[in-house]
Amino acid sequence: MTDRGNITHIYFVPGLAASTSIFEYLKLPEAHFETHLLKWFVPSPNMSLAEYAAEMNRHVLHENVVLVGVSFGGILVQEMAKLKAVKKVVIISSVKSSEELPNKMRFASFTHAHKLLPTSLVSNVELIAKYAFGETVTKRLELYEKYLDVRDETYLNWAIDKMVNWRQEMPLKNLVHIHGDKDPVFPFERIKNCIPVKNGTHTMIIHRAKWFNEHLATIILQ
Repeated sequence: MTDRGNITHIYFVPGLAASTSIFEYLKLPEAHFETHLLKWFVPSPNMSLAEYAAEMNRHVLHENVVLVGVSFGGILVQEMAKLKAVKKVVIISSVKSSEELPNKMRFASFTHAHKLLPTSLVSNVELIAKYAFGETVTKRLELYEKYLDVRDETYLNWAIDKMVNWRQEMPLKNLVHIHGDKDPVFPFERIKNCIPVKNGTHTMIIHRAKWFNEHLATIILQ
């Protein structure tokens, strides 16, 4: 019989506009881990990222947990960890400091160009996928309609704004960064001190699930 007292609780946060189904292919040993999926919610008016993180932390029902976030979810779990003691933070296809943000996002922060994004076209999954995943998805549109289910205009405007304006000088101490060397959203050449995934793209949590099933448990337990 497994000693449930030795179980590590892992809370997963998906990427911008993505549903928790992006984690459906992940398989971690049940003898050691219990997984929990956190869903995006629509923020209240003028809600800060820290306030959003505090609200999300209310759904973390265990102590000494591991937080795993993908893309913008990686930014959110870092903010959550600033407000709650955690065992480890794992970010995937994300950034751990403002310096790792791509130039186009840094430019948008200063010029507010991101305010011009047509997020009102929330029914256009292909458009959302371009911003969320960094790739054109015409051939896989049905697939991404499944994974990109957060199409609220208020949420999209808020998330894009918080992502391009995120400010963090130094990475968190208890953080592990996993990044694909073919990521079009957060280019690999700007990323420092990460575990690289060869040929991994921004959607590798879906398309390279086998790699994560082979390595994620060890990474968490290290």
